[in-house]
Amino acid sequence: MAGTWEFVVCDALVKVHAVRDPRPVGEGTRFQAFLGEPASFQLAYRPPLEPTFRDPSPLQVRVEGTAADLVAVSCVELVPCSFVALPGHDDGYEFDEPGLYPDLLRPIPNGEVPVRFGAWGALWFDVTTTDPARTGVHELTIVMSSSDGRELHRASVSVELTPIELPPLDIVSSHWMHLDALADHYGLEVFSEEHWNVVERFMASAAEMGATSLLAPVWTPPLDTAVGSYRTVVQLVDITETGDGYEFGFDRLRRWLELCRRTGITGVEVAHLFTQWGAKATPGIIVNRERAFGWDVPATDGRYRTLMEALLPALQAVLDEEWDRDHVVFHISDEPSGEDGLATYLAAKAVVADLLKGWTVVDALSEHSFYTSGAVAVPVVATDHVEPFLAERPERLWVYYCVSQDRDVANRFIGMPSARNRALGHQLFASGVDGFLHWGFNFWYTWHAIRRVDPFADTSAGGAFPSGDAFAVYPGPDGTPWPSIRHRVFAQAMWDHRALQAIRAAHGGTAALDVIDPDRTLRFDRPVLDPEHYYESRRRMTTALTTTAG
Repeated sequence: MAGTWEFVVCDALVKVHAVRDPRPVGEGTRFQAFLGEPASFQLAYRPPLEPTFRDPSPLQVRVEGTAADLVAVSCVELVPCSFVALPGHDDGYEFDEPGLYPDLLRPIPNGEVPVRFGAWGALWFDVTTTDPARTGVHELTIVMSSSDGRELHRASVSVELTPIELPPLDIVSSHWMHLDALADHYGLEVFSEEHWNVVERFMASAAEMGATSLLAPVWTPPLDTAVGSYRTVVQLVDITETGDGYEFGFDRLRRWLELCRRTGITGVEVAHLFTQWGAKATPGIIVNRERAFGWDVPATDGRYRTLMEALLPALQAVLDEEWDRDHVVFHISDEPSGEDGLATYLAAKAVVADLLKGWTVVDALSEHSFYTSGAVAVPVVATDHVEPFLAERPERLWVYYCVSQDRDVANRFIGMPSARNRALGHQLFASGVDGFLHWGFNFWYTWHAIRRVDPFADTSAGGAFPSGDAFAVYPGPDGTPWPSIRHRVFAQAMWDHRALQAIRAAHGGTAALDVIDPDRTLRFDRPVLDPEHYYESRRRMTTALTTTAG
């Protein structure tokens, strides 16, 4: 392996492009984490550029130091992005043309590092402990060697693990995990033991990303489905119709709730009671093992009301027994809009409104009129439409972003810089909203779920959404979730929020805001894109909290 190899230590907000020189870590950047939080950094590497270099043999990476056993190493893999950004996008993108871009974090427990001729690659390091005795400043040495054992490079990295346990996230962080995608991708029978095992692993990954709430498929969620078609049935509740009415089996729902408890998920969202974008029809609910409702049954059909009169009280009794109803939400329909949409939404809501008294009902929307009309008591508002809601503040307010939030606001598309993903934690805290929702934790389908896609080959849902919108996690082998860079950085945003909560508890809300927004200029349409801002803010957070602890 003759020639000159290049190695660059980078922070976790860098995206190492194959043919662009990576930004080296700043002099003031400190890799720091609290108890249970990964302190993350990267090592970029490039083989010699000499024309004669042709050795494809992988490198070997080894970590030395007293905290070496706390380090997990992943290889940053390039993924194909055919649709990176919408036309006329803003300047806050790192990539905007089709290509191969860094996103997937593939674990390399054997330390084997792939080599690409003439191109930069990167390794991602997570250093984590929950043991206060293992905290402090750790000096790590990253050793890169050739396949024949010859040492090529040593990089020294200092990591600070702070002995402070942060409070749990005090807002809802909701992510829709699609159980049908897990079954379809891995070829599993729905709710077989293998399927349940995979569900638990992906639940744990969602919690690791900062999710506190998941969508529970009490019936198969009527979401992102072409009119007249149906997705794989993942209904948690058994429904039997007899001559005397309906009977219900809740064993699978109870098992789902137990998995939530085990993985740290504290919120339960009951699947939407009516179809998306207008609430015109009923979900594809299975009764007596056959589809009894769906696109052909209108929302106001009397048969559906009869089912709900029996099912909702029985469901609520189980939820009251198993869960805290303050951490349960119901949905009517997702993304109603327009004058006709308001009328159909209100008609659908009237079918079940009396059955939901005493429970929280939350729905995503963009139009202020849906709130002022009283249709939606707890709105989930697109971040690019939220200002009127902040000015006329509902008692409880959530926000969301997805495919349409491509200008001026935070988001986590692959083409965007990681700082635009990290920004959300600061924005959620500064605005004081009660929750955040994202629809695509693992949507591995095309638009409207018309067909399944291989997420390793298609990151844009068949060209429907900017790459990365539809999922934040990849299906690794044997049902193992593999995170993305976006998964890790979103988690960092939620850890920022938790640190700010701790500062507010110790020093007051003004002191917490002074850490991230001293000029009080932070808005949802003004995410800070300077990576150093987040490292400098974290230094101030750590100082405030260690001073308190001392």
